[in-house]
Amino acid sequence: MLNKNQKAESGCYFGACCRDELTQKVLVEYLYLDLETCERCMGTDQVLAAVVQTLTPALELAGYKVEYNKVEMETVELAVQYQFLSSPTIRVNGKDICTSVKENSCGCCSDISGTDVDCRVFEYDGETYEVPPQEMLASDILRSVFEVVSEGRSCETEYTLPGNLKSFYEGKKNIGCACGGSG
Repeated sequence: MLNKNQKAESGCYFGACCRDELTQKVLVEYLYLDLETCERCMGTDQVLAAVVQTLTPALELAGYKVEYNKVEMETVELAVQYQFLSSPTIRVNGKDICTSVKENSCGCCSDISGTDVDCRVFEYDGETYEVPPQEMLASDILRSVFEVVSEGRSCETEYTLPGNLKSFYEGKKNIGCACGGSG
């Protein structure tokens, strides 16, 4: 048995373990089309921020470093770079927390682009939500953090910008963004 001042084989002092070697990163990404007009994106942003703030202390206690990034999908190039499938999207360590993409008409994003745009809806406990409930996000984020990915499973697939998003970006470019940005 080591006392707290003796080094373990790893080179760390017992009781003051090298935290950097044990810390795992949890990257939560929020990908969205608009946070000035779209009620769905703004509502999801608020709920997600509250959930991340609540979960972070517990994850840090368990040895995880949490990083939270919000990325506006302003251009087709960004959408392709992030392999963006639907707005809004929440990813943990690069993986969408939703197992499938379900969408319905989004009046706000349709207004921004001047075209009919469908945006993501979230399914939880047999209900459909335009803004996901906190319980759903908390559960899905924790599941994503602790999920064991089976070996040999490839998450890489060829990406194609969905037609829905093509219409959004083309429409936004053609009419100019009402939110003050340029397409």
